[in-house]
Amino acid sequence: MAHSLPPPGDEAALPDEAEAVRARYQRRARKDPRYSLFDPAALQAWQERQRAILAMLGRGFQDPSTCRVMEVGSGDGGNLLDLLRWGFEPDRLAGIDLLPERHHCARQRLPSAVSLVLGDACDVLEAQVRTQQDLYDIVWQSTVFSSLLDDRVQQRLARAMWSALRPGGAVLWYDFTVDNPSNPDVRGVSLRRVRSLFPEAHVTARRLTLAPPLARSLARVHPRLCDVFNWPWLRTHCLAWLAK
Repeated sequence: MAHSLPPPGDEAALPDEAEAVRARYQRRARKDPRYSLFDPAALQAWQERQRAILAMLGRGFQDPSTCRVMEVGSGDGGNLLDLLRWGFEPDRLAGIDLLPERHHCARQRLPSAVSLVLGDACDVLEAQVRTQQDLYDIVWQSTVFSSLLDDRVQQRLARAMWSALRPGGAVLWYDFTVDNPSNPDVRGVSLRRVRSLFPEAHVTARRLTLAPPLARSLARVHPRLCDVFNWPWLRTHCLAWLAK
C-alpha cells in the first residue's frame, strides 16, 4: 500500500534552512569540554537521559532486535552505538546527518550494517515514503528541532518523520524547551509546540536535564549536588514518546 505525505503547501518557496543549519553548526564545530562525559555535570545529564530513554523503550517494545529505527541528525553515531548496546540489530538501524564531517565520524565508529545517509532529512524521508520503502518502528530526534529556526521547516520535517513511521510506531523526541540567551543559533521547543507538530500523536512526556549552567556550578562544589537539586522546575529539556 502506498504511503503518502501530507500536502507540501508552499515548501518550494522555503529558504534553504539546510544551508543555514550547516553554518550554525560550523560556528560551534569546536569540541566543547563542557559536554565531555569526563565533566561531572555532563555525565549526570547523560546517565539520567539513558535511564529515561530505556524506560520509554521498554514500555514501547519488548524485543528491540525486531525494531527498525531511523535517527534524524545522527551526528557522530553516539546514539546509534547506544542502541546497539541495548540489543538493537545493526541492519535495522539507520541515520541521517547533514554534515559530512559528522557523517564520516559515524561511518568510522559504526558497523557497516548500519545504514548512514548524508543529506537533508526532509528530502531523504520524503523519498523513502514515496518509493514505499519499509517504514520505521522508531524515528528518533535529539536536539535537531531546536536548531531549525524556520517554523515551516520544522513542520515539514515533522510531517516527514510521522509519515515514515509504521502504525504503532513512535517518534522518540529529546530537545530543550527554553531559549538559550547566549546562543542565537538555537531556540527552545515547548511541549505545546511538539504537540502542534505531531497533532495525531499520543504523547507521553517528561522533563529532563538540570539546567546546564546550574549543573556545572553545582558540580564544581560536589557532583552529587546535581542529583540533589535536579528538581522538575529546574530542568530544561523534554523527553517525549509520540506514538502513532
